Amino acid sequence: MKKKKLIYSIIENIKTILGALFIAIIIRSLIFQPFYIPSSSMEPNLLVGDRIFVSKYEYGYSKHSFPFSPNIYKKRIFYDRPSRGDLVVFKTPSDNRTDYIKRLIGLPGDQIQFVNGEILINENKIKRKLVNYPIKVRCGKSTLKVKAFEETLSNGYKYIAVYNSLGTLQNTKKFIVPNDHFFLLGDNRDCSKDSRYLDSVGYVNYVNLVGKAKMIFFSNDTTKSSLLKFWNIKNSFRTNRLFVNLK
Repeated sequence: MKKKKLIYSIIENIKTILGALFIAIIIRSLIFQPFYIPSSSMEPNLLVGDRIFVSKYEYGYSKHSFPFSPNIYKKRIFYDRPSRGDLVVFKTPSDNRTDYIKRLIGLPGDQIQFVNGEILINENKIKRKLVNYPIKVRCGKSTLKVKAFEETLSNGYKYIAVYNSLGTLQNTKKFIVPNDHFFLLGDNRDCSKDSRYLDSVGYVNYVNLVGKAKMIFFSNDTTKSSLLKFWNIKNSFRTNRLFVNLK
């Protein structure tokens, strides 16, 4: 009798665990997924150590919406095209595994070009104004001296982008965005591997979109303390970034 109760208890516990895992996978795949920001390519808007929630339903679903990107479907379902200015998480086209987050600048058919340090979209300059932004901007383990601009896209979307004041990218060829692809840039313009690098990132196919960044739910300055050093977390926990909505 005791043996039967033990077996029954084990089976019920397994069912509970499997049920919880199933629910977690559904939430992660179809609704929201947490991501960690490991690099400075999106500073000053996203910092190393930020943890964000990404909306998975914003652009519909593809194989990359699910863990391990199972090859079950080659397109997207319930597709809703992202907007210019969105903070987008995507799988890099070079390996279809690594998650990147960048800002969407170019839509299918757009022509993008850097001319004298400014960005042109379809031969129109992105409007920008110099702003005083009181924050240090990093590039890897170094600190950059930057000029910060409030840039305004053609749809009215505004954000802060920074450029290395000691020398920034001046001129490029024209990037022509293919159908069903997007052109994305890091806000830390001179410390970002993005769509300008055609061999490693390049144009991002709509299938590779994972979701839209919506909120910072936790942030820890890893240069001051890691989460493992919990006794020092008060010196590294960025309280001003708790539950910050992203735009």
